[in-house]
Amino acid sequence: MQRVTFDLDVLRSFVTGMELGSFAKAADRLGRSTSAVSAQLKKLEEQAATPIFRKSGRGLALTEAGETMLGYARRLIELNDEAVAAIHDVELEGWVRLGLQEDFGEAVLPDVLGRFARAHPKVKIEARIARSFELADKITSGSLDIALAWHNGTMLPYSEHVADVPMRWIGPTKRIETSLRDGEPLPLVALEAPCLLRTVATETLDRAGLPWRMAFSSPSLGGIWAAVAAGLGLTIRTDIGLPASVSAMKPEIAGLPGLPKMALYLHRRDAELEPVAARLADILLEAARQALPDNARTAGLRAVA
Repeated sequence: MQRVTFDLDVLRSFVTGMELGSFAKAADRLGRSTSAVSAQLKKLEEQAATPIFRKSGRGLALTEAGETMLGYARRLIELNDEAVAAIHDVELEGWVRLGLQEDFGEAVLPDVLGRFARAHPKVKIEARIARSFELADKITSGSLDIALAWHNGTMLPYSEHVADVPMRWIGPTKRIETSLRDGEPLPLVALEAPCLLRTVATETLDRAGLPWRMAFSSPSLGGIWAAVAAGLGLTIRTDIGLPASVSAMKPEIAGLPGLPKMALYLHRRDAELEPVAARLADILLEAARQALPDNARTAGLRAVA
């Protein structure tokens, strides 16, 4: 079998395009022409010796080989960037304060901390898990350097939109009967108010004319998962960070109304962060995009001209 060495620049264009949902946007971000990116994608398929993309309506989707390639491409780029950072930024010292919502505690934080610590062992990280309102307040007050949070209506000056992620009705993995029957109020499980998703759930049901009752309220996401798994009621969240005990439901099967998308933002304390915080922000943003469900990461994928 002929030995193939993939071009990292080509892989970076491929991954960036998939994450942005558009190779035209990837060309703009990477400072290349759309024709150059198109040529890179053609080269990638030639090197792979198999189709990477397939037609899907007016856009493109990945083939099975393309999905495999995407996973390896991310790992290769990650290792390359980690090596560059370790060589050139080995003397980075200091500390950085990071904020995350509970959704990303297990799905993102271990990867972020591991990658950063390997490249910058002299840097101290202070991480805080909190809800969006608290994270926004701490960014504004300067108590945090960066934070990954759902948009709660508060616009901060130095924020980057990461993605719009579909909300989902969440029920127990072991199907305990919880449905809309005979006009009975739907039991809801939610975080204590104020909570953006709690409000979305109640307002969505009200607009649909469906009765509901608050069956369980908790200050922590762990309590929410326990209550849903036990069959106390349904909640709404995204596909990110779901434990095995709960799973997303198909609204049409349970008779539930559709839900909107929720905007995810990376907040920065200042327009120009210190090198330590800026490097952690880059890693956090990359890890967050990798954790997104496919319908948030690759929706609307279009080929370049």
